[in-house]
Amino acid sequence: MGEPAGAGVGGVAGGAGLGGRGGGAAGLLGLVAGFAGGVGIAVQARINGQLGAALGDGVVAALVSFSVGLAILVPVVLGSGDGRRAVRRFGVAVRERRLRVWQCLGGVGGALYVTTQGVTASVLGVAVFTVAVVAGQVVSSLVVDRVGVGPGGVVAVTWTRAVGAALAVVAVGVAVSDEFGRPEALWLAVVPAAGGAAMGWQQAVNGLVGAASGSVTFATMVNFAVGTVALVVVAAVDVAVRGLPEAAPGEWWLYLGGCIGVLALSAAVFAVRHIGVLLLGLAAVCGQLVGSIAVDLLGPGVDAATLAGAAVTLVAVVVAAARQPAMRG
Repeated sequence: MGEPAGAGVGGVAGGAGLGGRGGGAAGLLGLVAGFAGGVGIAVQARINGQLGAALGDGVVAALVSFSVGLAILVPVVLGSGDGRRAVRRFGVAVRERRLRVWQCLGGVGGALYVTTQGVTASVLGVAVFTVAVVAGQVVSSLVVDRVGVGPGGVVAVTWTRAVGAALAVVAVGVAVSDEFGRPEALWLAVVPAAGGAAMGWQQAVNGLVGAASGSVTFATMVNFAVGTVALVVVAAVDVAVRGLPEAAPGEWWLYLGGCIGVLALSAAVFAVRHIGVLLLGLAAVCGQLVGSIAVDLLGPGVDAATLAGAAVTLVAVVVAAARQPAMRG
């Protein structure tokens, strides 16, 4: 992903319509980036879920994923002139309080989400996991846009957006309907829903860091750095209580989750400035659903309830994106 153009944290107001705040080519590019990032998230969920199962510890699996991503990003940012300039712009924005400390902590939300991958994705299946994440993500994005946390400012709650968010929640019920006789499985779906809610906030504040620094790559690095620190603390407690995880698996592809996370998050940081938090979430949802169903079809398969839940979620995307209000930054 390239660097985002222009504007400060407040962003640029845009018109209604599917293209979101950027409109035209920028809005379309934002939608494509959001969709591609969503496909990446679905693939990452399968990889991190498998790694968590192999290690017997989802928290350590999340730490591995974040550490790999951070190891990729640090030399890329600090080894380039653009990256070093982004560091300076970021420092100035924090010192001048144009960017608050809490707005730099999106990585905590990312750490929570990746941990839910390692803990629940292999148990629920990627498709059910994704539908649960989607519900939390869409509802959270609706709230975040309404409060004005993201770089696009306040976005009004229209009836289409509210109905779309409600349909996303209904989709989770449809997707897990086969598990109604097993309460423990239903409660397990709450975990990725919480991770999805954290993602909505994460996308908004990472967009602020990207706007203040002028760099998608730097904002992604900040996310991974914050998430890695958070996971080191949590993993230390986890290991102290539960003991060391199983021996590291030998399959090389189980360590690619962090690489995919870098690409997916960079796409989100780029897209959120052009199409807003909710529409980014909805574009990513489409990618997540398509990717998760494809992943599960290659593995354990997808049952009718999960497919129905995915279909309802896609309807929710269409309804919520039918008419996007102008953003006020």
